Amino acid sequence: MKAILTSLLIFIATLFISQATFAQERTTDRVWASPNASVAQTIGLTEIYLTYGRPSVNEREIFGGLVPFGEVWRTGANEATAIVFSDDVLIEGELVPEGTYSLYTIPGQNEWTIIINNKLSWGTQYDEAEDFLRVTVQSKESFHMEQMMIYFENVTDQDGHLVIHWDTTRVPVHIQLAD
Repeated sequence: MKAILTSLLIFIATLFISQATFAQERTTDRVWASPNASVAQTIGLTEIYLTYGRPSVNEREIFGGLVPFGEVWRTGANEATAIVFSDDVLIEGELVPEGTYSLYTIPGQNEWTIIINNKLSWGTQYDEAEDFLRVTVQSKESFHMEQMMIYFENVTDQDGHLVIHWDTTRVPVHIQLAD
């Protein structure tokens, strides 16, 4: 538990330091357009924590338009999406050690590539050389979600699905505890 709290405090401190380093004038217009959000989920004794920006559809074509198919996407707005694991996990059966990562994706019409990247890139400075893991998952058509949302579903004491949901696309990613 102490390691989790220490990691979380370091993560939060880094956010504040990066904000001061890359100071930009913040306005309510910018924040309202894509407000920041976070989600946390405990699976067994493992805590998973994400922070991301929530863009809106605003009557735009999202996947294949605003977010091109076949290109790396920061999976949200503003800063890259950050994901923290308090313990080792398996993502789609592949081992990911405890730690803090960036979550990127490559959207496709029927399947997405999920990227776990070692570099916490404050902004959109994606570096493929820092990829730790790439897995492919099937996307699904779903009900309309105006603002992008990341959430968990089907959570048990051993596993669950992290879901990326925006517009009429939802992408479930299986996460389970590592032995």
